[in-house]
Amino acid sequence: MAAKQAQFDALVRATSADLYRFGHWLCRNPTLAHDLVQETYLRAWRSLDDLRNTAAAKAWLITILRREHARLYERKTPAIESIDDQLAPLPDDDGLIQAPDDASEDNLLRRAIARLERKYREPLLMQVMCGCSCEEIARELGITPQAVMTQLFRARQKLKAMLAGGAAGESHEFA
Repeated sequence: MAAKQAQFDALVRATSADLYRFGHWLCRNPTLAHDLVQETYLRAWRSLDDLRNTAAAKAWLITILRREHARLYERKTPAIESIDDQLAPLPDDDGLIQAPDDASEDNLLRRAIARLERKYREPLLMQVMCGCSCEEIARELGITPQAVMTQLFRARQKLKAMLAGGAAGESHEFA
């Protein structure tokens, strides 16, 4: 039991910040993001014996977190928030919310990422926010690593076009 606890503690220390950031991105609510991470770890603890490859632990935990987030919508209808609440600035690494002037570029980027199609948004978030490799993302999404690299390239191209303010961000040339 002590070995299992030590393995789990190491897993939590290594992944908690990444899981929280990903959870916060999904739900845009700090309290709910903490709850999602806690539920993720609870499910992970119960299934820790099933984890055979510790190198794939982060992808495994992200899968659990995504499923926990999906379960929220199976159980109840979420409260409707205003668009201003949904696009509010995220806390920085110190947990502080930036001033509106400081966060304008961050908000533009968040809005642009939110407008990406899901097939481009998910791999990008998994790589940038969670530090997943192409192989981990491919396993998680059930696609090849080459497809992941293509989707990441296209996601960045679409973001670049959207942030440049050109009409190319609205086109479907990469779809």
